[in-house]
Amino acid sequence: MSGKRFWFLSSPMYYLRFVLGLIIRRLPFLHDAFLYPRFVRDFRKFKSFSRGEDRFSLDWRDFYPCLKERTENTGFDRHYVFHTAWAARILARTNPRCHTDISSALDFVSIASAFIPMRFYEYRPTDLGLDNLECAQADLLSLPFGDNALESLSCMHVVEHIGLGRYGDTLDPQGDLKAIAELKRVLAVGGHLLFVVPIGCRPRIMFNAHRIYTYDQILGYLSDLELMQFALIPDSPTIGGLILNANKDLADRQIYGCGCFWFRKQVQKSQV
Repeated sequence: MSGKRFWFLSSPMYYLRFVLGLIIRRLPFLHDAFLYPRFVRDFRKFKSFSRGEDRFSLDWRDFYPCLKERTENTGFDRHYVFHTAWAARILARTNPRCHTDISSALDFVSIASAFIPMRFYEYRPTDLGLDNLECAQADLLSLPFGDNALESLSCMHVVEHIGLGRYGDTLDPQGDLKAIAELKRVLAVGGHLLFVVPIGCRPRIMFNAHRIYTYDQILGYLSDLELMQFALIPDSPTIGGLILNANKDLADRQIYGCGCFWFRKQVQKSQV
C-alpha cells in the first residue's frame, strides 16, 4: 500500500467530509425527512377517528414512526432467509444425532433445535434458554473440540467477518483462512459441513463489514473436502430465490451473491 497513493487520507478536509457523509447516511430523520409529513397526517386522521375510544391512550409522546413499510410486497433479507432455509432442509435430510453451529443466525439454531439437538457457539456469548439447545462461548480460531470430533457442523455468513475487527475480534488479514482450517480440523471423517459466505465476480474486502469471495476461492480453500451441493442466492430476485445446484458461471456473474456450500469430509486414502 503506497503512501503516495493514499496521500489524501492525511487531509483534515477528507476526514471532515468522510464523517459528515456518515452522519447524513446514518441519521434516519435526515435521510427520510420527506416521509414524516405523511406520518403526521396519518396520526391526525387516526386521532380524529378515535374520538370516543377509550381502550388505549394516544399521545404524541408515544410516537414510534415506522416509515418504510408501505410496500406492495413483504420485503425480507434474501441472504438470511434463504440460506437458513437451505441449511434446515439439509439437516432434515442428514438427520444428525447432534448438530454444532458456530456463530450462525440465532433464528436458525432456535428453530432447528426444535427437531435436532443443537450446540451453538458464539464469540460474543448468548443464552437463548431453549430446550434441546446448548449455548456457549467459543473462538472460531481455537475451537474447543478435538480433531475429527463433529459429525455435523455449520458456520454460515461468519467466516467473511473474521479478522476485520467488526465484532471485537483481533485484526488479522489471514483470519478467515485460520477459521476455515479450524472448521476442517474439527469436522469428523464422513461429517457434513454447511458453509455460507458472500460470493461474487471478484474477491474484495468491504472493510470492516465483510469479505466477498469467488466460487473458485472457496473450492480452493476447502479442496480436501467433497462438495455435495452448491446453492446460490443471486443478486437479482428475477433470477431466482434459492438456486439449488447452481454453477460456477452463474456465481461468477454476481456482485454480492450468497454462496451456500455443503461439504463432506472424505476418508483419506491412508485411512482406507
